[in-house]
Amino acid sequence: MKFLVTAGPTREPLDPVRYLSNHSSGKMGYSIARVLLDRGHEVALVSGPTALTPPRGCEFVQVETAREMLRACKSVWGQCDGLFAVAAVADWRPKTVSPRKLKRGEATEEALAMIPNPDIVRTLAKGKKNRLVVGFALESGRGLQEAQRKMADKNLDFVALNGPQAQGAAESKIRLLGAGGQDETHGPMDKLKLARALVRSILTTTPRA
Repeated sequence: MKFLVTAGPTREPLDPVRYLSNHSSGKMGYSIARVLLDRGHEVALVSGPTALTPPRGCEFVQVETAREMLRACKSVWGQCDGLFAVAAVADWRPKTVSPRKLKRGEATEEALAMIPNPDIVRTLAKGKKNRLVVGFALESGRGLQEAQRKMADKNLDFVALNGPQAQGAAESKIRLLGAGGQDETHGPMDKLKLARALVRSILTTTPRA
C-alpha cells in the first residue's frame, strides 16, 4: 500500500523577511513515515520546512506554504491508499505579501490583514473513496469536543489529539479517536515509539491495511 504523509509546519510570508508559522518540528510526521516504510509500505512525504532528514526510501516533496502543500498532496493523492495528515498547517495567511521589508510604522492593521488558507485534510478527504484518512488535532481547552467535531466535519477515519506541549518535544502523548468509536491513549513516549503504536493501532483496525 502507499500512504501520503504530511509533516512539519507551513510558512506564510508577510514580506521578504518575515512569515507566520508555528513551533512544529516535523518529528511526528517523519516518524510515522519511517514506521510505514518499515512495515513495507510506500510513502510520499510532503513536508514543510524542518531540520530533519527524510527517511530513506520515501518519495519526498519539500514545500513552504499551505497552498504549496495542497498542490503537492493533490499531485500524489490519486496514487495513494491512505493519508496521515500530521502537518501543522497555518490556518491563515497574510492577505497581501509586501515586495519589500515592512518598516515598523508600516505594520498597520491593513498590512496585517489575514485570509484563510485551504483546509488540506478536508479537501483530500472529500474524495477519499474508501481510502484511510487520519487527521491530527493540536488543541487546548475543549480538545476532545473539537477533535470529535473535526472527525465528523472533515470525514476522517481517525483523529490523533494532542496539546501545544507536543510542539518540538522529544516525547508526546496522543489520544486516538476513531469514527468507529475507538478511544485509546498512547504515551507519553518518544515520538518514534508513539508513531509505531499509532500506526499499529490504526492499521490493525483498518481491514484493507
